[in-house]
Amino acid sequence: MSSPPAYYQDEQVTLLLGDALEQLRTLPDGSVDCIVTSPPYFGLRDYGTPGQYGLEATPAEYVETMRALFAEARRVLADDGTLWLNLGDSYAYPPGSAGRQGATGQRADRTFTAEGLRGTRALPPKNLLMIPARVAIALQDDGWILRNENVWWKRNGMPEKAQDRLTSRHEKVYLLAKQQDYWFDLDAVRLPITAERARHDRNAHLHDHRYAAEGTNHGIGPTTLHRTSNPLGSNPGDVWDIPTRPYPAAHFATFPIDLPLRCIKAGCKPGGTVLDPFSGSGTTGAAARQLGRKYVGIDLNPAYHDLAKDRFVQGVLDFGAA
Repeated sequence: MSSPPAYYQDEQVTLLLGDALEQLRTLPDGSVDCIVTSPPYFGLRDYGTPGQYGLEATPAEYVETMRALFAEARRVLADDGTLWLNLGDSYAYPPGSAGRQGATGQRADRTFTAEGLRGTRALPPKNLLMIPARVAIALQDDGWILRNENVWWKRNGMPEKAQDRLTSRHEKVYLLAKQQDYWFDLDAVRLPITAERARHDRNAHLHDHRYAAEGTNHGIGPTTLHRTSNPLGSNPGDVWDIPTRPYPAAHFATFPIDLPLRCIKAGCKPGGTVLDPFSGSGTTGAAARQLGRKYVGIDLNPAYHDLAKDRFVQGVLDFGAA
């Protein structure tokens, strides 16, 4: 069976139109080196496209949708490849309330509760559903190796209306691998050494030696080797301070290009191919092109592919401001 024609294609980019799972099934085994993606979050937005993900009846159904999708994505991924998965969370809404936003920012009529998370019992309304964690555990159970739970800190995140809890300022970016040995280039994402960073490392160095001399490190031994500064810069760690910078022409659920840039630099070998099964306006593709990687993007909505195509034909120099 031949693959369907690409919606758009050039020397670096291939855009496929259709359901993410169905399109993944058309791709050869091990044909991509890295996956960077942000699926529609559960129960938050209605993009007005039939067959869209995120509108499953229960959280359990959503988690199973993600598990099945990324099982197929694992087949498409090279053995030494990585998956970088950005997910946000949702709250349980009481029956009859408005829980989802439409593509234009309006609340959709369809609502959801937490029923289906634990048998037939529904969590009481207002519960944080812990969707990212549930998806990550499901992927672990399905054979993925979970290497990092990175926290994307959105210091300039949108305000929220809730008056009885704290505003959310973060999302998760999970790093998963297909096998224990995988491509990872830490040097490509090291942070420049600043005076503050150097001072922190010196203090940590002295702290470690003091604890080792006093015998108060509980038998762990000095950790000085882990504190030594690398001349190329420091490990960025698992808390990412990346301001939101949506692409002006795109729908409002885009992530900033700095996020896929970091993922691709660390997780995709030079000249490799990056896949995003939920391509949207093409931010991951823009990052891939900027870094000299090839890109395969899948989306259900042709309007988003048109936005992405417009970005790609403008050339690489435009993407840094995306």
